[in-house]
Amino acid sequence: MTQKLPAYLLFFVLAGCGQEQPAGPETPAADIDNMVNDYLFLELSMGWHDNGHVDAYFGPEEIREAANEQQISLDDIDSRVTALKAKLMATAPTDADSAENARLDGLLRRLSALQTRIALNKGESISFDDESMRLFGAAAPDRDAAYFQAILEEIDDRLGGEGNLPERVNAFQNQFAIPEDRLSAVFDAAIAECRRRTLANIDLPDNESFSIEYVNDKPWSGYNWYQGNAQSLIQVNTDLPIFISRAVDLGCHEGYPGHHTFNALLEKNLVLDKGWLEFSLYPLFSPQSLIAEGSGNYGIELAFPGDERIEFEKNVLFPLAGLDAAEADHYYEVMALLAKLNYAGNEAARDYLNGTIDREQAIEWLVEYTLASPERALQRTEFFDAYRSYTINYNLGQDLVREYVERDTTNMAERWDRFEKLLSSPMTAADLN
Repeated sequence: MTQKLPAYLLFFVLAGCGQEQPAGPETPAADIDNMVNDYLFLELSMGWHDNGHVDAYFGPEEIREAANEQQISLDDIDSRVTALKAKLMATAPTDADSAENARLDGLLRRLSALQTRIALNKGESISFDDESMRLFGAAAPDRDAAYFQAILEEIDDRLGGEGNLPERVNAFQNQFAIPEDRLSAVFDAAIAECRRRTLANIDLPDNESFSIEYVNDKPWSGYNWYQGNAQSLIQVNTDLPIFISRAVDLGCHEGYPGHHTFNALLEKNLVLDKGWLEFSLYPLFSPQSLIAEGSGNYGIELAFPGDERIEFEKNVLFPLAGLDAAEADHYYEVMALLAKLNYAGNEAARDYLNGTIDREQAIEWLVEYTLASPERALQRTEFFDAYRSYTINYNLGQDLVREYVERDTTNMAERWDRFEKLLSSPMTAADLN
């Protein structure tokens, strides 16, 4: 049977036959709309070579079907990305402040990130910092062991006791592990409160919701799989003990006002309202991820400012988990100090991926300078293997988002407004300064 191809796929067929692409619409906006379909085809084609590349897609099914059928090579994807970038740049709007210009900039950054992933998949050696700049638009600060040693001394003093500090920290944290048979009740309560606080400040589609699953054998602790139509699947990894603090962390980060909220707002405001179909696809290794992970982490403190989180957990989550709420204050004092060690993970990833240390040395660093258990340190190196420089998006992204949202204001309503604007726009790291 002979099938007529949709117009937006004609470019790829003609390019494959050595023919020129027909001229597109005259207006820059219409040109970009037409080229976005080409862009989606290339990102979906990359998914054939890199299973983790496409994190979510809810765009036209015929584009996915074409990518699945053609399965073009990495070299072919790369050359077509170069051609598409040139075409996009030729249609740049004259108004430098226009929404279309921001859209164009975002598309070009996504395409540059795609070419970086192509290079990595072809075996090209790229340094950790260069990789993170090319993918996410930012590089994490370089901090030495002395920086973290000063924090370790603070933790040692606050925790008390004698002996090996990582072992003492892990023994302390294990007192606050949620019993497996209470996980669901604790997470349901945490997510409900995260949602209540978010909906008090952000309007979400009436049909939004998500389901939650508990899984094993993953290199991450939690994951949001966005399905489109304001629906998500959230998975929680139960390989290792889950501490009481992770309930609100994951409830906010993966759900409200984090990934689920972010994706639902992008779908509503950019895909449905503006027709910007590029946002029907989330390429994991792209500038969007710094905003996604940074806002997911910052959203925790936005939703629970000051002492509100501790009070909620004392009154609700600790009893549900069967834990002693009298220890909550001490627990969160220690956790706040441990959070200061977040960038130590970046140092381990940088040296490990640059090849200056091996896995065992990376594990030793993580145990010593993040105070992780050996099991969690091993899981972290597995994350480095799978996601590479992506790790900077959690801490550096959080810091950049916080600075953007809180700049020159202490007003919570204004902060929520800025946060919603961020989650409803094509902004990247370059726009946060």
